Amino acid sequence: MRTLSGVGIRSGLFKMVGLCLLAGVLVAGLLFPVVGAAGVVSNQASDTVESMSSNLADEPPPLITNITDRDGERIATVYDQYRIPTAPDEISEAMKWAIISVEDRRFYDHHGVDWKGTMRAAISNSAGGDTQGASTLTQQYVKNYLINVTYRNDELGQQKAQEVSIARKLKEARIAMQLETKMSKPEILTGYLNIIEFSREIFGVGAAAKAYFGTTAAELTVPQAALLAGAVNNPAVLDPWNNPEGAKKRRNIVLDTMVDNHKLSRDDAERIKKEPLGVLPGGPDKAAANCTGAESGFFCQYVIEYLYEHGMQQDDLLTGGYTIRTTLDADVNHLAAQAAKAEVDQDEPNVANTLSLVKPGEERHEVLSLAANRDYGPDPDKGQTMLGLPYEIMNVTGTGSSYKIFTAAATLEQRRYGIFDEVRVPGFHVSQVFSWGGEHCPIGSSGIRTYCVRNAGDYPGTMTLQDALAKSPNTAFVVLEEEVGMGPVVQMASKLGLRKTMASNPAVGGPVDPESDDPMYNQSQTEYFGPSENSPGKGFFTLGASPTSGLEMANVAATIMSGGVWCPPTPILEISDRDGTAHPIEEQPCEQAVPEGVADTLAVGLSKDTASGGTAHAAAEAAGWDRPVIGKTGTTQHSGSAAFIGATPQIAGAAMVFRPDVPYGGLVDGGPGNVRAVPQGAGNMFGGKTPARTWFRAVKPALEGEPAAPLPEPHPRYADIR
Repeated sequence: MRTLSGVGIRSGLFKMVGLCLLAGVLVAGLLFPVVGAAGVVSNQASDTVESMSSNLADEPPPLITNITDRDGERIATVYDQYRIPTAPDEISEAMKWAIISVEDRRFYDHHGVDWKGTMRAAISNSAGGDTQGASTLTQQYVKNYLINVTYRNDELGQQKAQEVSIARKLKEARIAMQLETKMSKPEILTGYLNIIEFSREIFGVGAAAKAYFGTTAAELTVPQAALLAGAVNNPAVLDPWNNPEGAKKRRNIVLDTMVDNHKLSRDDAERIKKEPLGVLPGGPDKAAANCTGAESGFFCQYVIEYLYEHGMQQDDLLTGGYTIRTTLDADVNHLAAQAAKAEVDQDEPNVANTLSLVKPGEERHEVLSLAANRDYGPDPDKGQTMLGLPYEIMNVTGTGSSYKIFTAAATLEQRRYGIFDEVRVPGFHVSQVFSWGGEHCPIGSSGIRTYCVRNAGDYPGTMTLQDALAKSPNTAFVVLEEEVGMGPVVQMASKLGLRKTMASNPAVGGPVDPESDDPMYNQSQTEYFGPSENSPGKGFFTLGASPTSGLEMANVAATIMSGGVWCPPTPILEISDRDGTAHPIEEQPCEQAVPEGVADTLAVGLSKDTASGGTAHAAAEAAGWDRPVIGKTGTTQHSGSAAFIGATPQIAGAAMVFRPDVPYGGLVDGGPGNVRAVPQGAGNMFGGKTPARTWFRAVKPALEGEPAAPLPEPHPRYADIR
C-alpha cells in the first residue's frame, strides 16, 4: 500500500490551510470590508457597493433607438449595442431553465453567492483538478453589467471588471449579495438575460432570438434556448455560423445539464441532439446600426445631424432607446427617389441629382423628403455616397438664376418696382457700380475692370418684373442690384431661408477659416458678396454661382408660400424615451422674414415660369402639370450645375443637378437617364431640363387626390408702384 510522504502531507496541509485562509478572507471581506482606523475606506467601499447594486437594479442597459416615418413605420435603427428588451413574462421557460441549468443550477437557493460552489471550485482548482468557476448568475450579472454597460467604452475598466483577483471577486460577491436584497430572482434572471452578449455583438436574449432564429424570446424552443445558453460561455468561439460543430457540441452539453437538473427528459435530449442548429442561413438577422441600406438614408442622416445640432449627445441617441417619429412621408420620398434616379442613372460618375421637399406652413416647415439618384451608404460601386447631397451645402457651383428670387424680393420690399412694373433689360450691360476683373470687360475710371454681363438670349428692352422672373434675363437683375444695393439682396437670401448657406464660405461651402488669407475662405458668403467699406459688393451674386444647400433652397420656396414666415426645416414630429415619456427638443422659432404682402406678391411674380415662354414650360407640359405653381429655374456658367425651385401651397421643393466629386466642368442632358459629366465648355444643361423634369415627375403624383390650391393674390402695395 502506498503511503503519503512527508512532502505530500505537508503539501496537503498547506493547501488545506490556504483554503481556510481563502474562506476567511471571503467571509471577512464580505461582512467586514475594513475595520478600525480605516473606517472611512470601509464606508467608501460600502457606498460603492450600494451605488453599483442600485445601478443594476434601477438603470436599464443601452437600447436601440428607432427612427420612424410620420406614420410610425420604422425606417432605421441606431444603437451602440443591438438589444431588444424583454420582460420576465416575455422569455420562454425553456430559455430560463437552459441558462440556469448550465450556469447556476442552485440559482433559486442562494442569496447571490453560492458558498458550496465556491468551496468546491477552490478545492478543485487548488488540488490541480479541472479549473472550475463558481460565479452565480447574480455575480455574472454584475460582471456583465460592468463590462457591457458601465465600462462599455472603457477598455481598462472592462479589464478590471474581469481580472483574476481576490479583490475583484470580493467586490463582485458583495455587489451580488446586495443586489439580491433589491431585486427578486425573476428580475435578476431577466436582467442577466437582457445584458449578456451573444456572438456578432448581439446583446440580450430578445435580440438573439430575432437575430439567430427570426423569433421572439417568448417563443424560444428547447433546442433554440440550449444553443443560446451555450453561446454565453464564449460567444466569439461558439458562433453557430463560423463554428457550427463547436456550437452544437456546447448546445448538447446544455441539454445534458437540463436533464441533470430535471428540466428535460433524457429521451427528448437525445432526440434534440440529432437536430440541426436551426439558425437563420447566411448569418444573423440584425438591423443596421446606421442609416445605410434604406431608401430614406439621406433623411435618416439628416435627422441624426439635426438632433446633434439641437443638443442631443451622440451616446444618448445610441443608447437611450428613443422612438423618433419624423416628418418623412415615405410615399413622397419614394416618388422623389424614383424621379431622381429616372432622370440620372444611379451609377453615373460625378453626377448628382437631388430633390428636397418641404411642407409650407406658418407654424412649421416639415421636411417631407430628401432624395437623390444615389443611395446613402459607403460603397460607391453600388451607387452609394456618404455625402449629404440633398441637404448639406454640396452644390459647390450653385443654383444659377434661381438666386434672382432674392433680388426680386429685395426690390419688392424696398418698393423700387412692383411685380407688374416694367424693368430695364439691356442686351449687354457694363456695370458702373460693381467690378469683376473679367478679361473681356472694359477698365473703368477707377482703373479696375468693370463687371459686364450679357443675356443668354434675345429679349425686348423692357419687361415686367414678373416676366423677367419667368424668362430670366441676366442684365435686368444686375441692374436691379445696382438700384437696390447688394446689402438688401444678400440679406434677403438669409431671411428667406439660406441661413447655413450664407454663413458658409463662398469657395466650397465649408466653415469660415479665420486663419486663411483668402477671402473665399476667411469670409462668409454674406460678407463676401455684400457691401463693405471698400466695395459695393459683388453683382454676380444674383446669378447664383456660389455653394448652396438644396434643402435650404426648398425652404426658401416654403417661406414664400407661407406668407413670408420662415421656419427651420424640421424633420422631427415627436420623440419619446424608452418609457414612452415625451422628450422635446428646442428648435428655432418661426419668424416673419418678410412682410406677407411681399411674399404673396413674389409668389404671383414666380407663377409664370411654367407658362408659355417660361423656362420650365416644356418640363411642366411634358409632365401634364395642371395646377397653380411658383417656379424658378437656374443654370450656372458652363452648364456645370442647374436647379429648379418650385412650390404649391402643399409642397415646396428644390431639384438640383451638379457635379459632386469634381465640381468644375459641364453637364450634358441627353434626356432622362442620359446625363453625363463633360469637360468645361461642352455642357448643355439648363434648370428647365433635368431639375424641372425631376421636380414635376415626383410632385405631380405626390399631389394626386389633393385639391388644386390657388396661389395668393398680389398685394396692391407691391403690385404696381411706378
